[in-house]
Amino acid sequence: MPIADLNHHSMYYEVHGQGLPVVCSGGWGTWCHGGERHLPSGLIEHFQVIIFDHRGIGESNDQPSVEATTTLYAKDVLALLDHLAIKQAHFIGIVGIGACIGQELALLAPNRVRSLINSGTWARADHHFRAKLTLWLDLHERLGFEAFQKCVVLSAFDAEFFNRYQDKLLGPSGGWSDLRENLIAQQRLTHAALTHNSVERLANITAPTLVFHATHDEITPPHLSTVVEKGITGAKGEWLTGAGHVITMREQREAFATTIINWLQQH
Repeated sequence: MPIADLNHHSMYYEVHGQGLPVVCSGGWGTWCHGGERHLPSGLIEHFQVIIFDHRGIGESNDQPSVEATTTLYAKDVLALLDHLAIKQAHFIGIVGIGACIGQELALLAPNRVRSLINSGTWARADHHFRAKLTLWLDLHERLGFEAFQKCVVLSAFDAEFFNRYQDKLLGPSGGWSDLRENLIAQQRLTHAALTHNSVERLANITAPTLVFHATHDEITPPHLSTVVEKGITGAKGEWLTGAGHVITMREQREAFATTIINWLQQH
């Protein structure tokens, strides 16, 4: 599998499908190593999809001496585009820090971002968001990964879905398993998430932008994501009624995927 030395670290990436290039970045995990099956339906069938492991996740290494910021992660993506000789790509940040990385990439290299999609996003952490991420880190540090995993899974998934699939959501291959025995990665991702602040710079983003707001998202609720939509001139907002941080219901997932495909084809 391809690993390239980019931006002073080794970066693992995968390319799926053909067509206009689309970079997909998630939260504290990866779409790689079989995770591409969880991408929005139809994306790989219509586009060339580039996915990768964040620094310190999967097969990408890291430099703990370098401060972890969303700008650093954005520079990693830009280096990957250079490596693949891609002049311009759509960027999709799905639930979490990947969306913030997209903001930074659109600010860092506006001519390289064809369009920007954000879901589960924020422009600056408020006290509630900061307290939640700090609590999760404390749980991992003091009580171990399993305590952290249970807490974040309960926040990310609705009760009905958890009751049906708790055996899959918890355990060695459950949610956020890329952080198992990987406390340093969570520490660095938490730092990047909490220091991200694009509020005063959002107006400088020129890429056509679509921002999703999930009404039942307990991690990145609409009062955080609407700041991003309002701050970017001409940005379009799309509301996901009844959806949580992770979209679970089939109809919601289909609507989410259809909206993304239509947006990319229009831009």
